[in-house]
Amino acid sequence: MNNLPFSIEVACSQKTHFEERICGDVFLSKKTEGKQRAIVALSDGMGHGVKANILGTLTATMALSLTEEHKNPNSIGQIIMKTLPVCSQRQTSYSTFTIIDADLNKEVSIIEYDNPQTLILRGKDIFEAEWHCIVPEGERRKCNREILACNFTPQKEDRIIFWSDGITQSGIGTDDYPTGWGIKNAIEFVRKIVGAEPLISAQKLASKVVNMAAVNDDGLLKDDASCVVLYFRTPRKLLICSGPPFDTENDRLLASRIREFDGKKAICGATTANIISREFRQPIIDNLYSTDHELPPTSTMQGVDLITEGILTLSKTLLLLDKYNDKAPLSNGPADELAKLILDSDEITFMVGTRINEANQDPRLPIELEMRRTLVKRIKDLLEQKFLKEVEVEYI
Repeated sequence: MNNLPFSIEVACSQKTHFEERICGDVFLSKKTEGKQRAIVALSDGMGHGVKANILGTLTATMALSLTEEHKNPNSIGQIIMKTLPVCSQRQTSYSTFTIIDADLNKEVSIIEYDNPQTLILRGKDIFEAEWHCIVPEGERRKCNREILACNFTPQKEDRIIFWSDGITQSGIGTDDYPTGWGIKNAIEFVRKIVGAEPLISAQKLASKVVNMAAVNDDGLLKDDASCVVLYFRTPRKLLICSGPPFDTENDRLLASRIREFDGKKAICGATTANIISREFRQPIIDNLYSTDHELPPTSTMQGVDLITEGILTLSKTLLLLDKYNDKAPLSNGPADELAKLILDSDEITFMVGTRINEANQDPRLPIELEMRRTLVKRIKDLLEQKFLKEVEVEYI
């Protein structure tokens, strides 16, 4: 897990042009070097739809690969600009890009070409970084081919917010914003939200910005709209326990780990919950109603944030996380509640009991149900690759 005083939460929210199913804005991200370096790229392909998506994917993929290789900003800009085709009519590249290389051991590097101005907040105040201009070779006389870059040392509670022009141009032609929402209004909107909710997560902030852009366009976005947020914050930790320990003598050890854990705590499985209830000497209170007809209701117990059924709930949580995006918001079912806890956390620890639970050997259960260890492994991989979470699995 991260030994530094803060971690990086990365989140992207996107909505497509109202006539398109494929987004022309492409967001890619990756964590490397012990999960303490985050590389993210947002590219806006010209226009919208499939063609824009292809151009955006080409640009974002190059950006991520070159940045991971520790190419300097000048080299990255030169290579991408030489590779990108140029529109013969507009004399501009077929896609824009913003690249963030955030290394908690060093500094943050930002490279920006033709996307709306990147916003850096230190708390709720704007942090003015020292930007400089990179002009690709052979482009000295073409101001529209300039690249902006900056470096700064991050601090806890810093936020980096960047976006495609579908955000700043939203509302164009309306009475409120005849020339579009604009970068100033977008920045003030973000500052107002952060001022009202100082600890708002990156995901919620990005979603609020994109939803506001949709409101500006009366729900029918005239361009793809994307907002990406990097939030440097104290790590939010979550412990998920599922399955009884192999040796009953370790029941007390499991209970001690839960009691002493500094963060949110969830238990998945009735047998595990009964063990903790006995060790904590606290009653389990079962809820009588579940909003998900596929799963048993959740339960509550003092000292634990969430108690659910085991294998079935973990299986559905994996499914929800795999499909999660702005178009598939989470509900209030047991698996949804577990997924919300996971998404709001930076560091997730799974404690997996290795005693065979006879209930899971029932041949009447669906054949596709996986054993607990395999299921947790799949969740771990998904959280690391899709959501850039730091995940550890311990067996007991």
